[in-house]
Amino acid sequence: MANKTLHIVAFDMPYPPEYGGVIDIFFKIKALHEMGAKIILHVFLYAGKEPSRMLEQLCTKVYYYPRRRFKNPFSGELPYIVATRNDADLLRNLRTDQHPILFEGLHSTSFLPHPALRNRFKIVRTHNVEHTYYRALEDSESSFFKKYFFRIEAERLEKYEPVLRNAQCIAAISPSDTGYYDGKFGNTRYLPAFHSNMELLCKPGKGKFVLYHGNMGVGENNKAALYLVHEVFPQLELPCIIAGNNPSRQLQQAVSGQSHISLADHISSGDILKLVQEAQVNVMVTFQNTGIKLKLLNSLHRGRHCVANTMMVENTGLESLVQIGDSADELVKLIKQCWKEEFTPEMLSRRKEGLAAGFDNLTNARKLLDWLV
Repeated sequence: MANKTLHIVAFDMPYPPEYGGVIDIFFKIKALHEMGAKIILHVFLYAGKEPSRMLEQLCTKVYYYPRRRFKNPFSGELPYIVATRNDADLLRNLRTDQHPILFEGLHSTSFLPHPALRNRFKIVRTHNVEHTYYRALEDSESSFFKKYFFRIEAERLEKYEPVLRNAQCIAAISPSDTGYYDGKFGNTRYLPAFHSNMELLCKPGKGKFVLYHGNMGVGENNKAALYLVHEVFPQLELPCIIAGNNPSRQLQQAVSGQSHISLADHISSGDILKLVQEAQVNVMVTFQNTGIKLKLLNSLHRGRHCVANTMMVENTGLESLVQIGDSADELVKLIKQCWKEEFTPEMLSRRKEGLAAGFDNLTNARKLLDWLV
């Protein structure tokens, strides 16, 4: 196993690991490196990001390619997220040997069906059912042009998805996604999300506030935060914090009118994780049940009581570790119950047992290496 070498094609710079998709990629690379694998990494750089010495320490070789974002996002039959990541140098570098290739996300699969790679062992790591995810982005978006882009991108992604038949293995990120892809294409295996939590850092005792966190620049998170501010938090006479950067003007205005709700923005990921650890209750709501939400894993590894709706935890294997409610009244009731209860060492022990079953990075890296041919 220690001698295995593989190519990884990343759709974005994995370091620093600042959001869900690249968190999974970076900590997968780190775990594979710790298992002794040799990694040839291919990265698409854009949005002002630069090469990383950290990645070069973890990998045998790192290649960087520009993403062609000048392309018209409304034209062409290929999904924009695929058509902007098809640099000819990538294909040339993949052809220099016969090692297996891991394509991260449908985004990176431009050369998956290429005849030159016909005899290679190819795995695609799916981070979502992408066309479902993009339709949910459309529903969460208020900008006309963004809504239109998400709509046509969802249509293109659904038409493009059969490209996965060219992979020898699909590594899905959640049990529900595994069932979807296996039903359509077969050869699908469940590979849980890789994450930053090497140990449980939950603090026994009680915290002093209720927390919702996420990147508020993402439509899904903004929608969830607005729901909590309008429907749930007003029913609580408790300190409530919404933590995350890039809050919408609508969210800022909604928070400003309620004295017991505060907005923590211009905040580092480290500071958000400290808030997760200090909160008495971490509330997690989503209106799209694709993939797995890394905020769920962060809250379970670092936080005290966790309250979520069904879409956040369904088919994750983590349902028993979370208090689940779907209506605003149910969420309010659960938050009030958790507010009164100390987080005990016994609760921590149960959580440790529940998380150990599926979300250990090294165990999952070993599983991935075992699949390689």
